[in-house]
Amino acid sequence: MSEMEKHVLVTGSSGGIGSSIARAVAKAGYQVTACYRGHEERAVALQAGIRDEGGSCELLRFDIADRKGTEDALTGWLESHGAPWGVVCNAGICRDNVFPAMDGEDWDQVLHTNLDGFYNVMHPLVLPMCRRRKGRIIVMSSISGIVGNRGQVNYSASKAGLIGASKALAAELASRSITVNCIAPGIIDTEMLKGLPTEEMLKLVPMKRLGKPEEVAALVLFLLSEEAGYITRQVISVNGGME
Repeated sequence: MSEMEKHVLVTGSSGGIGSSIARAVAKAGYQVTACYRGHEERAVALQAGIRDEGGSCELLRFDIADRKGTEDALTGWLESHGAPWGVVCNAGICRDNVFPAMDGEDWDQVLHTNLDGFYNVMHPLVLPMCRRRKGRIIVMSSISGIVGNRGQVNYSASKAGLIGASKALAAELASRSITVNCIAPGIIDTEMLKGLPTEEMLKLVPMKRLGKPEEVAALVLFLLSEEAGYITRQVISVNGGME
C-alpha cells in the first residue's frame, strides 16, 4: 500500500506542533485529516498550504473532550474512509498554576481534554484498525509526564497517564501489527511557551536552545513508516538532552 492510500488523522492540527506534523505527513505523501477544535482560520490556512504544495488534506472539527461529539465525528469519517493507517493523538491543553492555587476546574479541564480525550479519540478507531490488522498510533505525551514540572501537577498527571495508557494499549494491539508509541517533547518553540520564563527553562536543556516543531514531526514520520514496524510500547523524548 502506497502512502497516498494511507490515511493519517492528526488531532490538534491548528496548534504549533500539530500543524507541523500535518504538513510533514502530507509532504511525505500520506492523505491527512487535520482534526481541530478552535482556530478555524489556522486550520483552513493549513489545508490551503498543504494543497498548494500538492498534498492531500481534509479538515475534521470536533472537541476531543466531548465524548459523544468525537464519536459522532469519527464514526462518520470511518464510514467514508475506512480504518486509518495512522492516528496522531496530539491535541492537548495546559492550565498551569502551583498546586495550592489550582482550582478544580483547571484540574478537570486538563484531565478531561488530555487524558479522557485519548479514550474519546481512540475508542471508535481501535476496532476498525484491528480488523485491518496493521497501523500506527502515536500519542503526544511530554517531558512533564516523565519528570513532573512545578506548576503543572494537572498537566504532568495527564501526560503521565497517557504514557501508561499507551503502553497498555500497545500490549493489546501488538498481535494485530498495530504499534503504539509515545513522543515526549521537551521545550518546543510554540505558543504554549508564551509568557513563560524560557531563559530560565533553557538552563535545564544541555543543547541550550528550544526545540522546533519540525523536529517532533520528523519523529512522527519515522514512527508512521513501515520501517518502524517493530518499534512499539516506547516513550521517545525530543528534548535536547533534558533528564
